[in-house]
Amino acid sequence: MPHDDVIATPRGPARVDTDHPSGPPRALLVLGHGAGGGVDAPDLIGLRDAAVPAGLVVARVTQPYRVAGRRAPAPAGHLDEAWSTVLAVLRRRHPGVPLVVGGRSSGARVACRTATAVAAAGVVALAFPLHPPGRPERSRAGELMTGLPTLVVNGDRDPFGVPERGPLVRVLVRPGERHDLRGDPAGTAALAVGWLREHGWAT
Repeated sequence: MPHDDVIATPRGPARVDTDHPSGPPRALLVLGHGAGGGVDAPDLIGLRDAAVPAGLVVARVTQPYRVAGRRAPAPAGHLDEAWSTVLAVLRRRHPGVPLVVGGRSSGARVACRTATAVAAAGVVALAFPLHPPGRPERSRAGELMTGLPTLVVNGDRDPFGVPERGPLVRVLVRPGERHDLRGDPAGTAALAVGWLREHGWAT
């Protein structure tokens, strides 16, 4: 059964919505939301709905600024600090299973920036915003270079760009999709769960 709870962080309370598989978990998948959105985005819900039956605990984290009712995102350092605090609590709650971190857009960036520090095994980045719209010179490609297995799923019509594959970084491009990845959430989720399965993190 899903439940939600609040975890205190140095940047204010964060909310966590957790869904558990019916049997022993294969991994813990923690997902963050986009800058102005929430954890009920279609791609995040789709991934949850596919990953839980595949044996993963799925925790969706709402950043403190969103819990407080603000839409404008907090600075990157604040996001990373709150996220890392929540991850430490979730690791203690779910010991002995691999941790996979991820999210959509801004949440994917946070997951990438902190992946090594939180001892993640891999990263799932949905709609990774390679650059601000119309500003390809301001590339964030370096954030994907975590040294960990990383899956990127982006739409080919995403105005934030599409990253290139790199060492340990697999990039899957969804035809006709934009930044919101709303067209086929189940298809996007199936690609992610297939990748998780390849690494032994899903059944």
